[in-house]
Amino acid sequence: MTRFLDVRYAPVGGGLAAQVNLNQGTDTSNYVSVSLSDLLAGIRGRHVLIATHGFNVDRAAGIACLSNWEGLLMHYFPDPNPFAFLGLLWPGDSIWAHGLDYPDEPKIADEAATSLLAPFIDANFGDAASVSFASHSLGARVVLATIEKMNRRVRRLTLMAGAIDDNCLNTEFAAAAKNIDTVSVLASKKDTVLSRLFPLGNFVAGIIAEGHPWWRAAIGHNGPAQTWPANFEAPFMIPDGWNFDHGNYLQINPPPVPNLTLPVEAPPLGTAPPGGGAAGWQEAFTAGFESSRFK
Repeated sequence: MTRFLDVRYAPVGGGLAAQVNLNQGTDTSNYVSVSLSDLLAGIRGRHVLIATHGFNVDRAAGIACLSNWEGLLMHYFPDPNPFAFLGLLWPGDSIWAHGLDYPDEPKIADEAATSLLAPFIDANFGDAASVSFASHSLGARVVLATIEKMNRRVRRLTLMAGAIDDNCLNTEFAAAAKNIDTVSVLASKKDTVLSRLFPLGNFVAGIIAEGHPWWRAAIGHNGPAQTWPANFEAPFMIPDGWNFDHGNYLQINPPPVPNLTLPVEAPPLGTAPPGGGAAGWQEAFTAGFESSRFK
């Protein structure tokens, strides 16, 4: 059973919960609460990986994609007991209008990090060997804002299809980047959401919210801009020929899962998709990538 930090108020839409709720399950039919003592016993002395979804994802979809991804991570990781995985559910579907990233959604992400997640992790994860994060889409803002507010140093961060400005590691979240040992990114120029809608949403948000960037590319489209931080680990660009779109990173396919050979890295342009393009190859690739980087 996958364990979750859940800061949603409602199953669909809605705002933030009043506290971090602890649950476990693989779908909504078996999604039940877990005690804090049980969760802490499961992470004691272990490297913890907290992974989250992006925008326009309700609770059921978040449970499904993250529990599926945990299974893939464990499948590809050579150590049978490598780390403690925790899914993070947040109300990324509370405000989402026709592809435009209005200021309210990043505000919810920031509030989740500042008022709930960072204090909870600092207060309760002291016995963990380390804490790392992985995110998809706008979940990048949730985890970067959390890391920025945490007192504890973070071991690893992987941003997949990050729906956040390409210069964020050098500007808005430069302090967060300095609090991480190693940063990885997965980006695709075939991401239609980030290539078409993200810049438009940022432009509209810039008109509405003072200080918001007027027009920038997403880090999940072209990768990080400007000078890479010293702790950034390349390569990061997914080959164009794979046609890797925004929803491919955490999608759910039936078995069989492609049996990839570790280590899995972002390969040279022109490389054929892994697993011969069998069902599940995209999320298998992202899980293999994370397993390879999580050393």
